[in-house]
Amino acid sequence: MPIQPVILAGGTGSRLWPLSRELYPKQLIALVGTHSLLQATLLRVGELAGSLPPIIVAAEEQRFMAKTQIEELGRFPEYHLLLEPVGRNTAAAICGAAVYARERGSEEDVLLVLPADHVITDTRAFGAAVDRAVELAGAGNLTTFGIVPERPETGYGYIGCGEGDRVEAFVEKPDLATAKKYLADGRYLWNSGMFSFTVATFLEELERYEPEVVEQMSRSVTAGERDGRFYRLERTAMEKCPGGSVDCALMEKTDRAAVVRADIGWSDIGSWRALWELADKDENGNVVAGDVLLEDVENSLIRAESTLVAAVGLRDTMVVETADAVLVAPVDRSQDVKKIVKRLKKQGRDEFHIHKTVYRPWGSYTTLEMGERFQIKRITVNPGARLSLQMHHHRHEHWVVVRGRAEVTNGDKVIMLDENQSTYITAGTTHRLANPGTIPLELIEVQIGSYLGEDDIVRYDDEYGRRAPR
Repeated sequence: MPIQPVILAGGTGSRLWPLSRELYPKQLIALVGTHSLLQATLLRVGELAGSLPPIIVAAEEQRFMAKTQIEELGRFPEYHLLLEPVGRNTAAAICGAAVYARERGSEEDVLLVLPADHVITDTRAFGAAVDRAVELAGAGNLTTFGIVPERPETGYGYIGCGEGDRVEAFVEKPDLATAKKYLADGRYLWNSGMFSFTVATFLEELERYEPEVVEQMSRSVTAGERDGRFYRLERTAMEKCPGGSVDCALMEKTDRAAVVRADIGWSDIGSWRALWELADKDENGNVVAGDVLLEDVENSLIRAESTLVAAVGLRDTMVVETADAVLVAPVDRSQDVKKIVKRLKKQGRDEFHIHKTVYRPWGSYTTLEMGERFQIKRITVNPGARLSLQMHHHRHEHWVVVRGRAEVTNGDKVIMLDENQSTYITAGTTHRLANPGTIPLELIEVQIGSYLGEDDIVRYDDEYGRRAPR
């Protein structure tokens, strides 16, 4: 029976702030090993027998990073990247993928739904669990994967198991005393958020309990548009779609829910504590990454992204440094990081949304310094890539090439700039930057003007299909 992988790559992972941001979420970060969590998920499904080209559901804003990471693997000449114009949680995302799969092939294909931000260390056991889940799905079940618990955990929902493979109940995140009872009982499993069911069974049951989700997501898929590698779901219908998780919309209501017991080395890395528990530790129980110096530190997580971090005399503490933020907290308070993110978002601060380094389809830029009427950036353009033909109303730009060769369109002139050469672009002038070489182009950009926001841009031509911000 063909397996259609559906990888859910939305979400922000707010409890892994300041490393994870709204535009750079945890599934795109290499937290464990050399691959990002999205890439690791793709590699796992690529090993499954009978696996079809994967369907990846991602947010519009993360489309280029997701595309780049998929193609970096060199393992998927075919894949489907569905773009959500708005977030409506997992019921809508899975329904969109199911409708998309139905329109492309057999309704009897088995959807294997996997979040992109999980770690699974026992791939052999994972393959065996998938085989069993596919078997149950083929028999008309809506199958979920229950993780055999290792400890009482208050950060996960639970699945109460009934006779055989049946699900007796879905339970919300418990308090510690209840979690200890669940662990001792033996009939309760962690709810992993992974599922398996045929396209036909899923849509039939969802139509029974949440018909509006099926109606609006069917419209969104049907009215969607192909854009190269991307398939853009239609916005208006998706905005009308009810939000909510697939657990609440369907799994808690259906009488066809089955569960596979899975002991697969699973973690959703939902917090810094979860990463500390999973990662390799030094002789003092510390998890360290980056340029770090420790003196008399035990059972801590210290991560440096942009500068030296030194720690003395810490116990059970996490310190996470990025170029624009530092988080310090007890490891056992890691679930509360999301409260900081909510406050940052409420205050309208950029630190919840982006890093100082922002990735674009052509490369990246890093904000080095910002003042009242000036901003300094380091811009990196990939070989063969170019930015849009654009104009700014309120800022002038000075470009100085640090490395590589730049092709610059400045008004009606096209010039070539080499290392240590520069140009000046006045406000209101049409311009474009390109890298015609074979090595990355690096330059320093100095912006001067009365308004320096990223929305001061008019695009006349863009090979990536972007429009000027509104």
